[in-house]
Amino acid sequence: MVSLDKSLYVGEHRHTLDDKSRLTIPSKWRFAGDEEDVYLALPNPAGCITIYPPKMVAKLSAKVAEVSLGNRRAQKALTRLFAQADHFGCDKQGRIKLSEKLTAHAGMQKECVLVGNFMTFSLWNPAQYEKYLAEDTEEDDEMAAILTELGV
Repeated sequence: MVSLDKSLYVGEHRHTLDDKSRLTIPSKWRFAGDEEDVYLALPNPAGCITIYPPKMVAKLSAKVAEVSLGNRRAQKALTRLFAQADHFGCDKQGRIKLSEKLTAHAGMQKECVLVGNFMTFSLWNPAQYEKYLAEDTEEDDEMAAILTELGV
């Protein structure tokens, strides 16, 4: 395990969800203290689940705090985003439990691809992941544009 300050996520790992929608996090992606509710899972507009570790949750918290209550467009996007979000820690076997909303968002059944994005990692349905990698077009997705604007 690595310390909270040195967590980084690289590589690709394939795992299966168990009958209780639990997924094992690769041991080299775990750190001391990850059994607390320290991870934040967000539905990604690309069709996956993005997992934020504590360091990134702190940065996200600062960004969200800057959003004006008068910015209705951004407030609505944040409401949509965090209504599907979840937070959790690892159990003693290094597993996390994914909510039904998140697994439905990502279309996950049994198989899962964990993809490191350096400071975060993503969970993908394998077929969606392959499709995502094969796409060469830029999507003009309103939600993605708003999240980019907010720095999320």
